[in-house]
Amino acid sequence: MKRLLRRLMRALGWTAAILVGAVLLMQLWFYGHILYWSKFPVGETSFMAQRLEAMRRTRPNAELNYRWVDYERISDHLKRAVVAAEDAKFVEHEGFDWEGIRRAVEKNQRRGKPVAGGSTISQQLAKNLFLSGERSYLRKAQEALITLMLELTLDKRRILELYLNVAEWGEGVFGAEAAARHYYGVSAARLTRTQAARLAAMLPRPRYYDRNRDSAYLAQYSARIQARMDAVAIP
Repeated sequence: MKRLLRRLMRALGWTAAILVGAVLLMQLWFYGHILYWSKFPVGETSFMAQRLEAMRRTRPNAELNYRWVDYERISDHLKRAVVAAEDAKFVEHEGFDWEGIRRAVEKNQRRGKPVAGGSTISQQLAKNLFLSGERSYLRKAQEALITLMLELTLDKRRILELYLNVAEWGEGVFGAEAAARHYYGVSAARLTRTQAARLAAMLPRPRYYDRNRDSAYLAQYSARIQARMDAVAIP
């Protein structure tokens, strides 16, 4: 019996060591990509791959509309609009807006269902780059770890640059450059204040608003964002 218990404990020890090693290797894989993207453009994100797979179920030849553009070639109007809409304290926090998370939890409790997330731009970038859309405590924990890696490795300017380039803005439309050309026929650098606010307003439901561009709520939300744009700081 003692010999059997020793063997069992030894097997459990090896299993735990293998699992820990696998988790560490995964974190190194994430971090290696972040180091690469600190200098080079993103080719494809996990979320892009998921969207392309979904599109090809009905259209086998579907392709994503995605163009990388450097930070200097994105309108400051869009930068301000996105920060105002998604994460007003972006330049101040270190990846997590705890006050925003608290407000989101309280709002969800009042409604009895999840209606607000409280995620920062850094958290959204972590999810878009690497993770699936599933909701679980394990996925949220991994999102938090990746967010810490992003904040420790990249400055705010690079984080915002990455986010603006990989955000979804419509059916198969990714990034500020593709969005500006898709909706307005101009480059991301030439977006006006009004156009930028409207694009920022689309971010929570981009595919829906791509199909419903005359939405009254979209127009109202765009106006609210435009009114807040001058109050936020951008890197």
